[in-house]
Amino acid sequence: MNQVQQDTLEASPAARAAAFSVHVFTALGAGVALLALLEAVREHWSAMFGWLGAALVIDALDGPIARRLDVVRLQPNWSGDVLDLVVDFVTYVFVPAYAITASGLLLPLAAPLLGLGIAVSGALYFADRRMKSADNHFRGFPGLWNVAVFYLFLLHMRPALSSLAIALLIVATFLPFRVLHPVRTLRLRWLTLTLTLLWGALLVYTLLNDFDVGAPVTVALCLIALYVAASDSAIRLLRSLKA
Repeated sequence: MNQVQQDTLEASPAARAAAFSVHVFTALGAGVALLALLEAVREHWSAMFGWLGAALVIDALDGPIARRLDVVRLQPNWSGDVLDLVVDFVTYVFVPAYAITASGLLLPLAAPLLGLGIAVSGALYFADRRMKSADNHFRGFPGLWNVAVFYLFLLHMRPALSSLAIALLIVATFLPFRVLHPVRTLRLRWLTLTLTLLWGALLVYTLLNDFDVGAPVTVALCLIALYVAASDSAIRLLRSLKA
């Protein structure tokens, strides 16, 4: 019997049950994704985004809870990393891919091809061992198609522009630029967390108003997205110019 098995047996049943409940909580995200998909099929877009938002909250909470309850040690037969990737794929990629394809916001001929591109590129991205750097940045566009489809509805551009934007994001999945993690990146973390909270509040406001918001809210949401996507590249460019 190895040390991990010994530690697991010595843990109390309550501790092991609590640890397993974290896996159940993570898996709940897949159920929430199904609810989001059902709303998308009915074209209840705000409700779909509400469920995707709930999945985002689950994804944000399960990791800290798992570390606090020592899930890796107490439930060694269950891979939290694999479970998290499975749930993330359906909530971040698959359901949004359907929404983007079925929304009517893309060119009709391009929509199914771009939906296919989202699903395939998203699957490849989640299998890429280089997707995160040591300092908690994502490599390339990090498969946040739930966020991309939100901006697609928010900006409501012409179908040709929307189709081009989605195609560029698919390509950007494989490009070697870096996108900061809204929670884990340490550099300017106070600013990033503040903007992330503001973004969440504005997102809720936008959904409650069924995307009928004024220019200030739209501009603020776009500027926050630009900060998350481009701040690392901008800092590196400035440093290279000073060197």
